Amino acid sequence: MRLRRSRCLTCYWHDGAFVVHPHPHGTPTALHPAAAEILAAFEDWSTPGEVAGLLGHLTPDTVEEAVTALAGSGALLTSGSEAAHRDERIATQWGAWMPEASFFHYATQDVYDTPSGEGEPSAGGEPSGAGKSVGAGGERAPLPPLFTGYPEAPRILLPRRPAELGAPFERVLYDRRTHRDFTGAPVPLDTLAALLAVAFGPVDFIDCGRGALYRRTSPQGGSRQEIDAYVGVLGVSGLSPGWYHYNGLQHALELLSEGLTPAESARLCAGQSWAARPAFLVVLAARLERMSVKYPTPRAYRVCLLDAGHLGQTFALTATALGLGPAQTGAFRDAAVADRCGLDNTGHTPLYVLAAGHPAPVPQDAPPPAGIAAFGSTALLAP
Repeated sequence: MRLRRSRCLTCYWHDGAFVVHPHPHGTPTALHPAAAEILAAFEDWSTPGEVAGLLGHLTPDTVEEAVTALAGSGALLTSGSEAAHRDERIATQWGAWMPEASFFHYATQDVYDTPSGEGEPSAGGEPSGAGKSVGAGGERAPLPPLFTGYPEAPRILLPRRPAELGAPFERVLYDRRTHRDFTGAPVPLDTLAALLAVAFGPVDFIDCGRGALYRRTSPQGGSRQEIDAYVGVLGVSGLSPGWYHYNGLQHALELLSEGLTPAESARLCAGQSWAARPAFLVVLAARLERMSVKYPTPRAYRVCLLDAGHLGQTFALTATALGLGPAQTGAFRDAAVADRCGLDNTGHTPLYVLAAGHPAPVPQDAPPPAGIAAFGSTALLAP
């Protein structure tokens, strides 16, 4: 029997134990750290006897015992097996992103185990039991505050004029494009206020059984509303450049740090030159405890990412309806962005960066329409 170490394998320390975690076909298994040496010897197809010969300081019985445990966990795969073939396919497909992306994706698949059956999907598809939470000892944990606020920060109460969103939905949907060119003209404070209220403010409040939760114009898992919005102002009438937190409860901007230049904006967005040109940035940051206190399964982190995406789309559509050009990027310097927003980057961490400004009438960076040459070099369907 010839065996090889799984290509889709992550090892780590957890709760004082050395864990071998193959994915997606295996089971996380706590083993002695010496197992890592044996795994290393199975880089290519080998028999247990061949490996025992290489590891002369270990007895054949020790190697055999470890091989049995490693094969049982899925860390070692048998030549010709379906698991081995699938392991090769995944390593090929995910190779550029391994090990981080493949491990996150597969380690959180098919996992929705929460204490006492809480959080099971209801008939409507939304997690049930919103507001219940279980602490480490099985007791109910206190719920975190619904809103983030900075009571000591200087604040500006924003205008409460309703957003003028009378543009036909069809036009807004088809006009929505990612913009990279902006005029540089300041955005009126009324417009920014309307955009923040529509995209990130509360719409109504619901009784979850242990208190109130609120809903926004975007779907959010379990109405946890774990995503906060931080605004980097470059050119907004009536606002000094700097970083602000949008307080949705008070419909206010709280000044966290003064000053923001186009050069810094581009640097924070991983050196993308277009990020120097919008009127403002919006950083979406997750306060993880709001989600984890209800859903302790690691799969819930996926929901945080999806929630950020929902808010980003609502932001883009609303900005379009208000006559602005929206933009968004996942390329940014996490630690630097967190520092400018005053986030600890542990329990409160940035996930997504949005932007908007007055779109340039003739975009310089817009791609041209696809023509004969482009379609001629494109495979539209598999043979």
